[in-house]
Amino acid sequence: MDNDHTCPNPTTTPHGDHNSLLMATLDPLSGPPHPPPLPFAAPWQYELHFPCDPRGPGIARLTLRAVLSAHGLAELADRAELLASELTTNSVRHTKGPASVRLQWLCPVLRVTVWDMSPDLPPPAPPVAPPPHADGGRGMLILEAVADRWGGCAIGEGPYGPGGKTVWFELSLPEGPPSTLAA
Repeated sequence: MDNDHTCPNPTTTPHGDHNSLLMATLDPLSGPPHPPPLPFAAPWQYELHFPCDPRGPGIARLTLRAVLSAHGLAELADRAELLASELTTNSVRHTKGPASVRLQWLCPVLRVTVWDMSPDLPPPAPPVAPPPHADGGRGMLILEAVADRWGGCAIGEGPYGPGGKTVWFELSLPEGPPSTLAA
């Protein structure tokens, strides 16, 4: 066989094997090196889309808690989880289509936005709490009591279909980064 007509070995170059240099810097068990973690005050955003399914709010809660724990914001997790649960449950109960949850960190504020396909905003919180045996009607009262700020807006019909609505809340971190992250 004439070696002039064979393909060159893709791992070699006229200047030597450049992959051996690359392989020397990579650990074969852990793969490529990871970028350094974002600084605590750096902005970030995560988004989860889910179908109109009763498991969606639980998945959103677990995801929210995991993201906040990973970013050193566990002290916001209980309040964020409660409020996100209220809003995502309303989306699954009262709409027919998909929904999404977006977590956005703009130090020292966490904003959680829930979107669904219904353009109908939830009614304002009633002036009096519903009776203890009532099946619902507490969501807006909880949002008022727990969130630092909240709001919502209907999104009209667009060229790609119904716009739906977004309802958001903000939670502020009272002080700087947790002591385990301050450095």
